[in-house]
Amino acid sequence: MKYTQDGRQYHLGLKQGDVGKYVILPGDPKRCQKIAQFFDNAELVADKREYVTYSGYLNGEKVSVTSTGIGGPSASIAIEELTKVGAETFIRVGTCGGIQQDVKGGDIVIATGAVRMEGTSKEYAPIEFPAVANLDVTNSLVQSAKNLGLNYHTGIVQCKDAFYGQHNPEIMPVSYELLNKWEAWKRLGCLASEMESAALFVAGNFLKVRVGSVFLVVANQEREKAGLENPVVHDTEIAIKTAVEAIKLLIKG
Repeated sequence: MKYTQDGRQYHLGLKQGDVGKYVILPGDPKRCQKIAQFFDNAELVADKREYVTYSGYLNGEKVSVTSTGIGGPSASIAIEELTKVGAETFIRVGTCGGIQQDVKGGDIVIATGAVRMEGTSKEYAPIEFPAVANLDVTNSLVQSAKNLGLNYHTGIVQCKDAFYGQHNPEIMPVSYELLNKWEAWKRLGCLASEMESAALFVAGNFLKVRVGSVFLVVANQEREKAGLENPVVHDTEIAIKTAVEAIKLLIKG
């Protein structure tokens, strides 16, 4: 079943006209109100399951924020249903864990692409198809980070489905695979690990919409292993500001 009786999307509870063309996608529903505070005249338009949506305005353009929950499956549902009600450009805002030793807690990571070490994207495209961010959105995020004077990194992120497979790989039955692949991601220069971008990038290509991602680095387990300073930062405000300013740049064209 795709719709409820009044025409609203089945999972998000949204209908045509509820959202703008530009949508910010946090994972945590509790971040939506915080993000909506950057909008003019923001209003709650839907709250269903893990999906909370506010809409408002930036520079006179209607924009929205919708939470996706954790991981690729729920994120792909969000982008599918948002696209059906008129959204065209998406910026994923979230947190990540650093992999390269120069990626510190409190830094910003802007993903240019993602390792598809998750299951959702495989139900959209063969594994040979790359998970790549939209160039216009990525460039706007980079310019936004520069304008805000932030310490940012651009490059590939690794996406997975099991959070504890990353943080406690040794205890997993497939530890041999997790540890070996983690070493490969390090050698390949992957910046950070997170859980949604691969699914969003691939689904976005299929849906013919624009998708980018920006993350706050919470911490870096590789720095901790090496005995280096490892700041732990949880406040996502700089990542949110980067996304908001990037949307303003996209609106301006």
